[in-house]
Order: sequence, then structure tokens, then C-alpha cells
Amino acid sequence: MHLWEMAGVDPQKPAMIFSSSGRVVSYGDLDAASARIAALFSSLGLLPGDSVAICMENRKELIEAAWGAQRSGLYYTVASTRLREDELRYIIADCGAKVVLTSGALLGEVDAATTANPALVARLIAGADAPGWTRLDVALHGLDPAATAPELEGADMLYSSGTTGRPKGVKVPLSLDPFPGRNGLADLLKALYGFDDSTVYLSPAPLYHAAPLRFNLVNHRLGGTSVIMDRFDPVEFLRLVGEFGVTHSQLVPTMFVRMLKLPEDVRLSFDVGSLRAAVHAAAPCPVQVKREMMAWWGPVIHEYYAGTEGNGFVACSPEEWLSHPGSVGRAILGKVHIVGEDGSELPAGEEGTVYFSDGPQFEYHNDPDKTRSAYNEQGWSTLGDVGRLDDEGFLYLTDRRSFVIISGGVNIYPQEAENVLVTHPRVADAAVIGVPNDEFGEEVKAVVELLDPADAGPEMEAELIAYCRARLADIKCPRSVDFRAELPRMPTGKLLKRLLRDEYWQGRESKII
Repeated sequence: MHLWEMAGVDPQKPAMIFSSSGRVVSYGDLDAASARIAALFSSLGLLPGDSVAICMENRKELIEAAWGAQRSGLYYTVASTRLREDELRYIIADCGAKVVLTSGALLGEVDAATTANPALVARLIAGADAPGWTRLDVALHGLDPAATAPELEGADMLYSSGTTGRPKGVKVPLSLDPFPGRNGLADLLKALYGFDDSTVYLSPAPLYHAAPLRFNLVNHRLGGTSVIMDRFDPVEFLRLVGEFGVTHSQLVPTMFVRMLKLPEDVRLSFDVGSLRAAVHAAAPCPVQVKREMMAWWGPVIHEYYAGTEGNGFVACSPEEWLSHPGSVGRAILGKVHIVGEDGSELPAGEEGTVYFSDGPQFEYHNDPDKTRSAYNEQGWSTLGDVGRLDDEGFLYLTDRRSFVIISGGVNIYPQEAENVLVTHPRVADAAVIGVPNDEFGEEVKAVVELLDPADAGPEMEAELIAYCRARLADIKCPRSVDFRAELPRMPTGKLLKRLLRDEYWQGRESKII
């Protein structure tokens, strides 16, 4: 039951409910609005294969514009709302946007980033007036969607968050199939998690992130209802599950940790019995955290491993995880290979770089060197992660290769220590990084956010180091702990570890000693 089909069969059915305002967008309204935006793009001279850029907070116009581009055969780039002027200027120029859409809330940075961009044929703004900008509602007035060219499937071109370097636009070939065409992610979500027209999907993260954007659009392809939060809050999330009878959601492990840190009487006061599938990804989930979530929510927690690149998909059902704790699952799109430093494929049990073969191809837009570096001589592609396979083909992630700590010639993967530290009852968040050590090259440091900042000090530092050493080999544990009021994470929960690491390496010509 696709978006346009549901608009014909049940036009009043809610496609989106915005939890903070209570605003409801029906399928009839979403279909009509996105068709008008498609007509607007056509009237501005955009052709299949052209690009638009969107920078908005979680609001209806973002989804409407994405659907307008999707049904116009266009690429659409949804940029992070946290980017500054220079970062936005780079992304909007790099993606080749001919139209940019924003809102009054984001106008300052976006205006400065687009003022001198000669490629833009229109700058559109929702919900505000601004010099040099055209109000979206004014631009749409009087347009006839029926007069547009035949509709074709487009695609998103999203930029990585830059945690391991400069953001990269992930570009896939356009199918240009007649809209609505078949969608591979929709097939996956139907088969794995039971998405259908009865789905009530709770979206707790920013829509500029790949997974929330794509999950919401797939939900509309299948006729479900999306409940969209402005930002994640653990109590509000649990309340919404009960209020709307939420059946599906997509989270990151940090969200699990924050919910588990709530007082038990608060946690258990909410009804989560409607949940059929709580899907998590983006970072490995500590085994203890997932066990506690399973004990609370039941066997509804699914895990997957994939990237914005879409070159493969690994999935783990609750039942599979319980028999293979710590695994992210087995490949269901593409085939997984573990590759050593010499480029040879490693046997089960040995750690190396994770590669996919037989999966979809991708490129990093305007970065052929980066694209080449993602592929090996066999044509397999990698996201840069480190892991191992067991004898049954289950994948266990160890870390991102770029964050491996090399101390005294020994490779240390900080994810293990992070997974331990975050389970300490007084820890809210933790990052483990390599910092300079003149003797060993690097040493392991933890940067920790406590539930109560007043607990910070030498005694807590010693307690956390001892806590870690009781659970891991000494070499994997931090030699020192620094405390922060808040760790630098994206609203999606993704840790900006590069920013932390850069702080400790300032003033050095090289980050290798």
C-alpha cells in the first residue's frame, strides 16, 4: 500500500504525527503536498539526475520535499541541522544542489552558506519570510501537479557525519524507474521486521540521519503511520509508545542506556507491550545493555549492521542474538569477508577489516580517491570497520579501523572498554581514545560523562579503571580518565570521537609517534 495508493484508499489516515505539536499530516495531504513540490522542481527547470538540498529541523516540509524529489528522479541531500556555515557551504556546493530548502529556525547559517552560490536557481523557506528567499507556500501556489512530466524514482545522496574525516556524499546510480517503483529497503523491512500498513513507527532521531529518513519513507511506502519526535527523550519516548500503540521503532544503543538509567519505578510505569520490533544499529550494543533491554521489553529487539553506502546488510533477530550474544548477525544482502593487512581473506575467528561482496555499488561523490580506497582488488567494498566471523557466519564488530589504538606495537580496539564503562551504574556515557605517550606511541584514555557530575574526581577515576580491569585485560583498559559534562554526540547518538581525539593531539605535527 504505497503512499499514493493509501492517499486514494484512505486519504484521512495519518501518515505523520508530530509528537511535540500534535500536528497530523494525512496520506491525502502528504501525497498532494509532495506532488506539488515535484511540480515546483519541474517548473524551476530541474531534470532527472539534478540535486536539491534540504536543511530543516524535524518538520513536515522536510518529508514532503524528500518525497517531492523522490518522485521527480532527483537526488536529495538532507543536511545536518548542526552544521556551521562553512560546512553547509561545502555540502550544498559539493552535492551540486540547484534548489535549497530551509526553515526560519535554520535560516542564519543556511543563508550565509548559500548567498554566493551561482548554481542555485531557487532558495525556498518554510514558515518564515526572509530577504532573498521565496516562501515555499507562495512558490507552490497555483501549480498543477498533473502538468508535470512522468514521475520517476529518485534517490537520496546523504553525507556522512564526518566522524572520521571530511563528510562524504554517498551516491548510488539512479534507477529512474517509473514512480512508484520497487524499493529494496522496503522489501527488507517487510521481511525482517513486519513493516506493513498497520505499523505505527516511532521516530526519535533527527531526520537528516540516513536511517530515520529512510525508515520513515519506507513506512510511507507501506502505508504505516510515523510518530516523529523533535529529539530523543527517554521518558517521552516511553510515554509515546503507550499513547500511540507504537509497533516499531529504530534506536541507537545510547538511547537504550539512557532509558535503563531511569529509576525502575519510572521505567515500569509505561506500557511497552505494543512493540513488535525495536531495531537498533549505528554502534555495537554492549551485551549487558541488550540483555537488560530484552528482559524489560521481551524478544523484540533486532539489530542490523549497514551503512549509508548501502553496500551490504547484516541482520540479527532477537533469537539469533540470544544464542550469539554480541553478534550483529549474518549477511542477508551481500556476502561478508574478513580481510587481513596483506589483503588476504582471514578464516573464522580472526579479526580484520570487514568487506562486502555481491552487494550494491556506490561511490563517494566528487571523491574518486575515497571511492577507490573503499574497494579492494577483488571489488569488495568496506565501511572501514573491524570484526570477525564465527563458524556459522555471524559477524562480531570490534571497532572502526581509524580508531584503533596502537600502544607498544599492540592493536587495541577501544569499543571493548567503552562497552564495559557504560555499564557502570554511575556512568551516563563513555568514550575511549588513544592519546600521545612518548614511550609507547599511544596510551588508552577514557573520557566519561557521569550521571552526577559532582562524583567526578580521583576516587571515581580509580574506581572506573578498577571496574574496567576487573572485566578486561589491563592493556585494553584506560590508564587515565577525564570527566566531561557532556560528550560530543550527534543527536542520532553517534559519538564524534574524532573531535575528542583531536583535542589531545593538538600541537603535534603528526598523530603517530
